[in-house]
Amino acid sequence: MTYSSPLMSRRSAMSKIASLAALGAGLFSVPKAAKADQAARPVAPGGMDHAQRIEWLIGQMTLVEKAGQLNLLNDPFRFRPQSVNPTDGLGDPARVSRMIRAGELGALFNGVGAEAGRRIQRIAVEETRLGVPLLFAADIIHGLYTVFPVPLAEAAAFDADLARRTARAAALEGAVSGIHQNYAPMIDVARDQRWGRVVEGAGEDVLLNQILAEARVRGIQGDHGLNHPDALVATPKHFIAYSAAQGGMDYNTTDMSEATLRGTFLPPFQSAIDAGALSVMSAFNDLNGVPTSGNHRMLTEVLRDELDFAGFVVSDYTSEQELIAHGFAEDGRDAARIAMLAGVDMSMVSGLYLQHLPDLVEKGEVPMARLDEAVRRVLTVKAALGLFDDPYRGMDPVREKAVCGSREHYQLAREAGAQSIVLLKNDGDLLPLKPSGQKIALIGPFADDVDNVFGPWTIWGDEKHRISLEAGFRAAMADPQGLTIARGSGIETPLEGGIAAAVQAAERADVVVLAVGEGARMSGEAQSRTDLRLPEPQLALAQAVMATGKPVVVLLRNGRAMELSGAVRDAPAIVVSWFLGSEMGHSVADVLFGARSPSGRLPVSFPHKSGQQPFSYDHKTTGRPADPNKAVEEYTARYRETTNTALYPFGHGLTYGRIAYSTPTLSSAIMPWNEAIEVSVAVTNSGPVDVVETVQLYIRDRVASLTQPGQRLRDFRKVAIPAGETVTVSFTLKRSQLEFIGANGRMTVEPGAFDLWLAPSAQTGAPVRFTLAR
Repeated sequence: MTYSSPLMSRRSAMSKIASLAALGAGLFSVPKAAKADQAARPVAPGGMDHAQRIEWLIGQMTLVEKAGQLNLLNDPFRFRPQSVNPTDGLGDPARVSRMIRAGELGALFNGVGAEAGRRIQRIAVEETRLGVPLLFAADIIHGLYTVFPVPLAEAAAFDADLARRTARAAALEGAVSGIHQNYAPMIDVARDQRWGRVVEGAGEDVLLNQILAEARVRGIQGDHGLNHPDALVATPKHFIAYSAAQGGMDYNTTDMSEATLRGTFLPPFQSAIDAGALSVMSAFNDLNGVPTSGNHRMLTEVLRDELDFAGFVVSDYTSEQELIAHGFAEDGRDAARIAMLAGVDMSMVSGLYLQHLPDLVEKGEVPMARLDEAVRRVLTVKAALGLFDDPYRGMDPVREKAVCGSREHYQLAREAGAQSIVLLKNDGDLLPLKPSGQKIALIGPFADDVDNVFGPWTIWGDEKHRISLEAGFRAAMADPQGLTIARGSGIETPLEGGIAAAVQAAERADVVVLAVGEGARMSGEAQSRTDLRLPEPQLALAQAVMATGKPVVVLLRNGRAMELSGAVRDAPAIVVSWFLGSEMGHSVADVLFGARSPSGRLPVSFPHKSGQQPFSYDHKTTGRPADPNKAVEEYTARYRETTNTALYPFGHGLTYGRIAYSTPTLSSAIMPWNEAIEVSVAVTNSGPVDVVETVQLYIRDRVASLTQPGQRLRDFRKVAIPAGETVTVSFTLKRSQLEFIGANGRMTVEPGAFDLWLAPSAQTGAPVRFTLAR
């Protein structure tokens, strides 16, 4: 399959709203009140379509009820104690029940369970004046009960269909568990590996982020319309430029040019919106001095007027309240006013909208029309989900037990995990390991660990199904007794006697697998790092094990690109296994023992040094570009300690084959202005096993009115290459793939010379040249 930049379809916001959902015959009715005061409940006229009924509901609502629809709190009824922020804004169940009955609450989040969900929803539809159903949301970042690879790991598969399928499976588990909205995908382009939330996204490249944003939205929302009981509303986040926080420090300020904003950070959101996303989450950061949760230009002029977004904007956790700490609002009342006028429709946890919007509207500081607009957006999404037809849609406790953690989902998790693994280095063909006749020492803090297989952002994962490396290895080995386990050290602390025991195990083995890296709590939100190396106790362990002289495979667990140093960098084989979820041990064993040839590619560049951050392969060459082949070259764009390159670049990844690329060929060295050209490369696998190779197409605009990156990924293809065979891989290159953001902030393309690479990574291959002619 060929993956190309999604077309920027420009549907109007009104036409989007009109086609949100079929809703059966286009009619719905407010459920009959079983317990509410029948005299107090208005009687809805019959025969209205969904848009007319929403207008009728808005006309019946008090100011408090309108503000209530925009009020989002943690779910105190179904909130799991081990989950994130278990007490922050949680509230008392009895108090929250009273708020629901009073029409003061429109949505709850991060609680799951079908049976309890039905009980909570019954309060809203049967015991309130207007019977408006609640919207239930959750952070299902990479799985619910079945945990899939973290998004960064899955991005390494370079496979849109895989991303869609895992998102679909996670959404299905959410839907049967009483969830309507998913706070995913995270589509922040991440160029600074110090930032902890790199793990939640698709890495540093714009095109890969666009492709996976579209795939994940389609997976979350399904193929049959949002009113299908298995569909969830996707919520791409965080709008906007959150990942570009200065110094890679989470929540920090962001400052960037308009060209960078439009060329790097907006395109994935356009792709997600074009795929049908009907909610967007605003970010914590300020952008060029204006906090994004109070930024009218970004949330209204850009998001709605330019990107044609028709859904509702939800704040991130208290992000609208944080306008006060930013120094952008005087107090909570001022923060509510600014956020509402900027375009934030729903307030998460802070309660500021419920507390202040009625008074702000009464005093004319927020127009009634703006409040009604926000309520209309929320109700329209509820209607699109079919909640007015069936408030209990999808909430089936019997089906919940059958779907969540099903065999099919675990099989998919195992497949996704194997495809996500990246082989960085394999000197002497040390891998694959032998399932029999080879004594293996599995050493390191993750050797038999289960606490760190899920990775960050897993609230409900089934802890009874966490496959450790040890379990995966033993299942793959003909003689499990040939495996020796020694932790050697803790993740960030030494283990008394650990190194001595590890050395002893290594000396008795034929080969060592050294399982080192980051713990789950070292990546994710609020886990920014200044040093991307392994913790010192693990480096000491690696040094001691390498000193035994035994062949060592480094098995790296991580949620970001890392600086590899010392014995870890020098090991003959290095495998990036990330956090692979429920089936981690089996996925790793499948690749290391050769049941599958590795096929993953790096979605982030591994630096030589931590101090190179922020770093991405598509940096500009500058007026004094450094020669990466020269050890010392003063007065060029480089550091004293290293070249301006990556140790392992974006797109890098080996297989168990022996791959060679020919020089690319062009159907023509001239691309006419309104035509395309064909580009091809012959890829040969002279190795002994069948492999899957990811062929990548990069271009460079040699002369432009604004300076351009040294390379940009414009397409890629995953192709199967049998052992001993050659496959010709072809692409159609169009003029649209040569566009860039011009000085006017719009996409443009200029005639002239371009370099083109068809290569296995961003730092390999020789370019060929063609000319775009007007």
